[in-house]
Amino acid sequence: MRILDKYILKEFLRFLIVICITFIALYLIIDFFNKIRMFLSNNASILQIASFFLYSIPMIISLIIPPAVLLATLMAYGSLSKFSEITAMKANGISLYRITFPALIFAAFMALVLFYFTELITPASIQRTEHIEKVDIQKQQTLGYFKQNELWYRGNDAIYNFKMFDVNKDTLRGITINYLNNDFTLKMRVDAKSAEWKGNNWVFYDLLTTHFDNNNVPVLEWSKEKIINIPEKPSDFKVMQKDAEKMGYFELRKYVNKIQAEGYDVTRYLVYLQGKIAFPFVIIIMIFIGVSFSLRSERSGGIMQSVGIGIFIGFSYFCVHALSMSLGLSGRIPVFLAAWAANILFSAAAAVLFYRVRT
Repeated sequence: MRILDKYILKEFLRFLIVICITFIALYLIIDFFNKIRMFLSNNASILQIASFFLYSIPMIISLIIPPAVLLATLMAYGSLSKFSEITAMKANGISLYRITFPALIFAAFMALVLFYFTELITPASIQRTEHIEKVDIQKQQTLGYFKQNELWYRGNDAIYNFKMFDVNKDTLRGITINYLNNDFTLKMRVDAKSAEWKGNNWVFYDLLTTHFDNNNVPVLEWSKEKIINIPEKPSDFKVMQKDAEKMGYFELRKYVNKIQAEGYDVTRYLVYLQGKIAFPFVIIIMIFIGVSFSLRSERSGGIMQSVGIGIFIGFSYFCVHALSMSLGLSGRIPVFLAAWAANILFSAAAAVLFYRVRT
């Protein structure tokens, strides 16, 4: 059986490597033509362009692994079925479960690798890619940074600190602005619960302003709502923003715990947090779907038809996953269901398909 396992795994890996290389090449080519105008308009050097695409590869890998596993399974087991090797295995008393075992073990291993890959490598590569595009190529200034789960930004005459920045709603939360004199002594301080970008102005809510009189005695002023004239716009803060999609699971969990303890709504971040756990499991689901549809050719004789249907169902997973995540982000369905709905639905479908092809 070890010889058989090695043979099946060899066929599977052969297809997987070719498919991954093809997907990465196609993605890079399409992305190059989408960004070529940006490169030319900013006089990007060959080194900058090459670095941009080089650091894009980890993100591409994290996206294409599930569909590549599906397609590799379809092609590998479809090839075994086409040449009656599956029939020969069954004739020698080897069950379909045992035939699927090598790919299933490899899928479980790949799911674990994908989780840690997206945890340790992908976030750093995405940050580096964005830095190359926005700072090195487009020459945007980076005056802020994300540190200790907070946002810090250096303005012309003030230092800003935010607990949260919602890039979709252009809303700041947990705000502290320190205005400094030329000798770096504190001139004024603004503390606010939140601020919202409205009509080209920042409208602050529940804010406490601290001034200093001639005797350096603090004078406090509380306001329910007030426009604070700061030169920065939402686009200035977006350069430094590190949203949930660019964080690893453990970093995001630490951030969620921190802002949740401070009383902020973390529903959106919890959806992404659960999604980072749920997504790697799709690899295992794709194995069962791929095996089921590739082995249908034993009876129907239409291997290309099975491959086409299998690919359609596999990519349908991403549509369902994206839809459920969107519903979860908007608060219309519970967090757990938002992240795991596609897995639950397609796991049930895979179980039914696998049972039917086995019988």
